[in-house]
Amino acid sequence: MENVEFDPRLVQATSVNAPDDGVPGQKAAQPKALKITAASSNPKMFTLPWHKPLSQWPADLLANLPRGISRHVVRFVRVGNDVYAMKEITQSVAQREYELLRQLEKIDVPSVKPIAVVTGRHDRDGKPLESMLVTQHLKFSLPYRALFARNLREDTADRLIDALAVLLVRLHLIGFYWGDVSLSNVLFLRDADCFAAVLVDAETGELYPQLTEGQREYDIDLARTNIIGELMDLSSGKLLPDDVDEVEVGNRLVERYHSLWSALTDVESFSPDEMWKIEKRVNRLNELGFDVDELEMNTSEDGNRVRVRPRVVDAGYASRKLLRLTGLDVQENQARRLLNDLDAYRTSTWRQGEDLEIVATDWMREVFEPTVRMIPAEYRSQIEPAQFFHEVLTHRWYLAEKVGHDVPMAEAVNSYIDTVLPNYKLDAKVMDAINADADAGVVDDEDSYGDDGYGSDYNPDYDPDAAVWAS
Repeated sequence: MENVEFDPRLVQATSVNAPDDGVPGQKAAQPKALKITAASSNPKMFTLPWHKPLSQWPADLLANLPRGISRHVVRFVRVGNDVYAMKEITQSVAQREYELLRQLEKIDVPSVKPIAVVTGRHDRDGKPLESMLVTQHLKFSLPYRALFARNLREDTADRLIDALAVLLVRLHLIGFYWGDVSLSNVLFLRDADCFAAVLVDAETGELYPQLTEGQREYDIDLARTNIIGELMDLSSGKLLPDDVDEVEVGNRLVERYHSLWSALTDVESFSPDEMWKIEKRVNRLNELGFDVDELEMNTSEDGNRVRVRPRVVDAGYASRKLLRLTGLDVQENQARRLLNDLDAYRTSTWRQGEDLEIVATDWMREVFEPTVRMIPAEYRSQIEPAQFFHEVLTHRWYLAEKVGHDVPMAEAVNSYIDTVLPNYKLDAKVMDAINADADAGVVDDEDSYGDDGYGSDYNPDYDPDAAVWAS
């Protein structure tokens, strides 16, 4: 492996986690008093009932949101104007995952935002309670089981797998070894006609300057196995369409991952009169949503071939462009759709010669903002404005196809609100069933975890390249 260093943003990152004073290899000592280590200050954090097990917190503090399956007790808690995800877990794992999520946040990896680690919890009788990892609830996100509980398209499984493949490639590019890839360990955001995946569980993860092929392939193989099992579980619960082949979907992840990894990392060879292919390669990477920072070019000794290796910075090509033009911070495919509508507006108003920044300001005022202001109040926590706008455009197109002429935007919005938007609501019984399933996965007792706090299947000395357990 070539000599690779950590991303400088990680090297320069400062930690707010106090060093562990325990003896290496031994379980860290539990603080005698409550200790909250937080990356951001919210004074209401101190008023929460930390002396009670999370499963016993009063209902008036909880937000009734769908939860994913977890080995630990998880609840969404209202803290002032914020909603936090609280996870009861052992102290060493809570501190380690908190630090890892902070590192991922520094380098703009799609992951939940870490808020705090709470240690030194005791009940009224002085009995120690598990520590707590606190993360920001990701608005508009859903666990995969909640998505399948809705009336979605037949290709939903494929679209979720595509999103997970993109996330896994992004993580591997920055040297993150996941160690527990599954649908359960991500949240999904709607991204136009696709989904975007966000890492939510990093307990077994590790950051390296660069991953070996063995580490990447182990993550991929584990992902395939876990996904097939999760989809079979959905099928047994009658949540998966009958025509979905669980094994085929699992194989799709492997294929999509390798295809994307190849597009982003392969070294191509051109003859001197084929240099136009370099621009084609860069354009293709941009279409995939990735920025190219620089190109490494080497000429063969005889001068007949040029080898080109792109240095990919990160995903978000379209979203960064839209953010620069309008200030809207949205998902990549949403950004593409909004940019396309902006281009259509520019053409329809005969303003191709004007600066795009000026046209974008008018488009925001005349098109985008009036549309999203029509979102009914009861749905504003259910759907992102950019996703609403995208779906209204799609609905408007279908209406125009049906009637044979253009449909005014306001009419399309009202029709969409009446006929499509209600599908975003989860029935109360369905919500209860999803959360009951989530709680059924909890195996949070001390016998299931060693002194290090990891599950019995976790071994930090495992070497994916060697494919054996280290002694």
